[in-house]
Amino acid sequence: MPTVITSPPEPYNEPVMVEGFGALPVVPPKYEGANDNVEGGATGGVWITPAGELPAPLQPHGQHIGLSRPLSLVSDRGPFIQIYPARKFFPFDPRPDEVFIESIAHGLAHICRYSGAGDRHFSVAEHSTLIARYLAAKYDPLTALAGLLHDAPESLSGFGDVGRPVKGKAPIISETEDCIYRLAVAPRFGLPLDIPAEVHEADNRIIADEIAANLAPMEWQSKYDRPLGVRIRCWSPEKAEIEFLATFDALTGRKRGMEA
Repeated sequence: MPTVITSPPEPYNEPVMVEGFGALPVVPPKYEGANDNVEGGATGGVWITPAGELPAPLQPHGQHIGLSRPLSLVSDRGPFIQIYPARKFFPFDPRPDEVFIESIAHGLAHICRYSGAGDRHFSVAEHSTLIARYLAAKYDPLTALAGLLHDAPESLSGFGDVGRPVKGKAPIISETEDCIYRLAVAPRFGLPLDIPAEVHEADNRIIADEIAANLAPMEWQSKYDRPLGVRIRCWSPEKAEIEFLATFDALTGRKRGMEA
């Protein structure tokens, strides 16, 4: 009998004042705390979607990353990485109860876009926060939350931010990130398994803003000619982490200081 994460959802429904938002009247998505008080948590079990079932395209667990049998039956979960502050995450056996928003925020705040090629430090956390705030002004909070967390696997995979041309030559990177998002991040935060098209569009367009603000000119940049129109500030890692978490709080109604 598989173990299912059944912690009751927290009442994350109070609008929060955040720079760039004002007071957001949000309808929070499903967001459940992990079974931290249960011995072993959900280790050895499986997760279910908000609809209560494991999506057929993802069965058996782990098949899409080349494993010969379900990951839930594998005793060796493979290599782990330390995520902030002192937790283990297994990139090749990702589980939603081992994902924490504080770990994601801290990790992305210290990961630099474009492999550090910019004039100044520009973090994935700032990139994600700007996308989320742009989407929040145009669409619903759930779409904006997907924008905030679309790069969350970069803080959990051990690969960090890898340029698109390199990902194209190393498919294991995209496959691992997709696995982490669909098996752990999306169910943890009540998001759809597929990242919305609106997020992909914003993710492509913001490149033009980032190039203009922080990269030396090169010929490859000419194809990015539809900027999102956001202001790139190159926050410090500390500032980026704060803004990322504040945006998460605003979109979910989470009370500040509540780890989840």
